[in-house]
Amino acid sequence: MIHYIIQIIAFQLFFLLIYDVFLKKETFFNWNRAYLLVTVALSVVLPFIKVAGFKEAVPQDFMVRLPQILSQTPNTIFLEEVVISGSNTSHSFLWYFSLVLVIGSGLAILFFIMRLIKIIKLTYDNPKQKEGSVYFVRILKSMLAFSFFNYVFLGENIKETERKQIIKHELVHVKQKHTWDLLFFEILRMVFWFNPLVYMFQSRMADLHEFIADSQAVKHNKKQYYENLLAQIFDTNQVSFINPFFKQSLIKKRIIMLQKTKSKQVQLIKYALLIPMVLGMLVYSSCSEEATQPEVVEQELTVQAQIELLKSSIEAKGELTDAEKTALQSIFINALKTHESDGIIEVVEEQSKTEKQDRNGEVIEVVEQESFGSDSEVPFALIEQVPVFPGCESGITNAEKKNCMNTKLNAFIGRNFNTELASSLNLDGDVHIRSFFKINTSGKIVDIKVRAPHPELEAEAKRVISMIPNLIPGEQRGKKVTVPYYLPIKFKVNE
Repeated sequence: MIHYIIQIIAFQLFFLLIYDVFLKKETFFNWNRAYLLVTVALSVVLPFIKVAGFKEAVPQDFMVRLPQILSQTPNTIFLEEVVISGSNTSHSFLWYFSLVLVIGSGLAILFFIMRLIKIIKLTYDNPKQKEGSVYFVRILKSMLAFSFFNYVFLGENIKETERKQIIKHELVHVKQKHTWDLLFFEILRMVFWFNPLVYMFQSRMADLHEFIADSQAVKHNKKQYYENLLAQIFDTNQVSFINPFFKQSLIKKRIIMLQKTKSKQVQLIKYALLIPMVLGMLVYSSCSEEATQPEVVEQELTVQAQIELLKSSIEAKGELTDAEKTALQSIFINALKTHESDGIIEVVEEQSKTEKQDRNGEVIEVVEQESFGSDSEVPFALIEQVPVFPGCESGITNAEKKNCMNTKLNAFIGRNFNTELASSLNLDGDVHIRSFFKINTSGKIVDIKVRAPHPELEAEAKRVISMIPNLIPGEQRGKKVTVPYYLPIKFKVNE
């Protein structure tokens, strides 16, 4: 949520800077009105839009994404997920932050309702007259003048010489439905009450409304209109979603804008600045970590599901058919092509070429002859003897030894993992840790790689995995070989 809020604020800041620097002084009032409405809406929506094409077009060096720990080798053995439990009796920062947001929004809604009731009360407590679709409300003993939807409120103390000009002005607000604009920003203020940029957007929109109404109402008798504005020193109740005529702080700006020469049509090119800005924001939101992580996880699970399907065949028949062996290799190669770096992809492609050339022979045998040396990494489906965890020597098949290793690892990690991190890191819910390691020809754990939401969890997972006692190394054709493993860990946090 915090990442989303930061993106909204950043996008709104860029949009507002463009408006203040390039567009604010132009007389394209309706264009500026559209710009403010569209950009503030875009700032809320853009973080949710993920364009896959942008993610693929951006070089990997510039993308923030998960380490491809599963794709570092196509021969990885997937171990069952280790589940450990911890407790966090203290509420996390995110919990308190969410609570503050909800309370603030509740107060903002309450304040809005109070102001709305005040306007409704004015409608019922004062005489009103309908002319067409517009209701004119005469406020007793007052000099107020403002509009709200199709209601025009006029103080009975306003001079008759000024009333006609004021009515023209307020009718523009009514006809162009300016109240809807202000209510849109009012809703945003209720949700993002903590964001000052929303208030700035609404303030600029309110100014634009006055400029639009002035430009329409001043077409006749401009001198009298200026005199009416200069004569106003009235105090106006500050209600953010109405269009007041008498707003002392804005009178100077309105007079300056009325005297300003109309902008040339060529200046409309400035609005084209919106295009590269939106594209840049789309690239950023599409390539952020939150956008790429689900895709990687989905592909990892897909590969794992296919491997598990083949594993069931091994357990049922004791071995794989030639077709199943070829299918298993295809899974590994496809995963590697999808995730790995350019250098390793070239190796896979070279192996694929060799495989095509030797299509008349035994494909698996050719790959085995080329790949299974003393330093090679052998897939679980083809290895003759998997590494054996201490205490699992009694297993007969590889599947039995793997199941025994799962049981022993689960108990070992659960016993040694520092579960106090749940409280110190204010963890919440289920936290997933992905780990990758290899068991080398000496039976030692090497090349440990871990991905977790917090550096402390990564360090702890590495520490515990490095403590795993030496195993009996795997063997292929009488030679000891390196075997890679993938071990997912789920840290269940109880509050």
